Amino acid sequence: MTKFLHTMIRVTDPDATIAFFNLLGLHETRRFSSEQGRFTLIYLACPGESVEVELTYNWPAEDGSFETYSGGRNFGHIALEVEDIYATCQTLVDAGITINRPPRDGHMAFVKTPDGISVELLQNGHLPPQEPWVSMPNTGSW
Repeated sequence: MTKFLHTMIRVTDPDATIAFFNLLGLHETRRFSSEQGRFTLIYLACPGESVEVELTYNWPAEDGSFETYSGGRNFGHIALEVEDIYATCQTLVDAGITINRPPRDGHMAFVKTPDGISVELLQNGHLPPQEPWVSMPNTGSW
């Protein structure tokens, strides 16, 4: 038997990333730091869910620089189901988050974390198309 546990994304600003996911209803469930490994792991989950998002913060080097990742260390997107995609997107807009792919169809939208990780928002069920979302263009990549 296989059980899905978590998805890991690397972050450069844990506080900003936690605040972003808090807007989507995820909250910190646990945290672990390693002085020797120079990293912090922060786990977030939706209430009542066991599947988590693991935020991996690799501490800066002594000179203040960060390690960069590419190739097989990159990431596609996280998908989250929401009760009201329009209300969720409005909450994000009110917090200064760009909606990269608006929910024109009442079903799907894309936003990005502070580190540029794509998050797909999917409506639980389907809502009829509504303005201003129907007329809103895509912004950037998603």
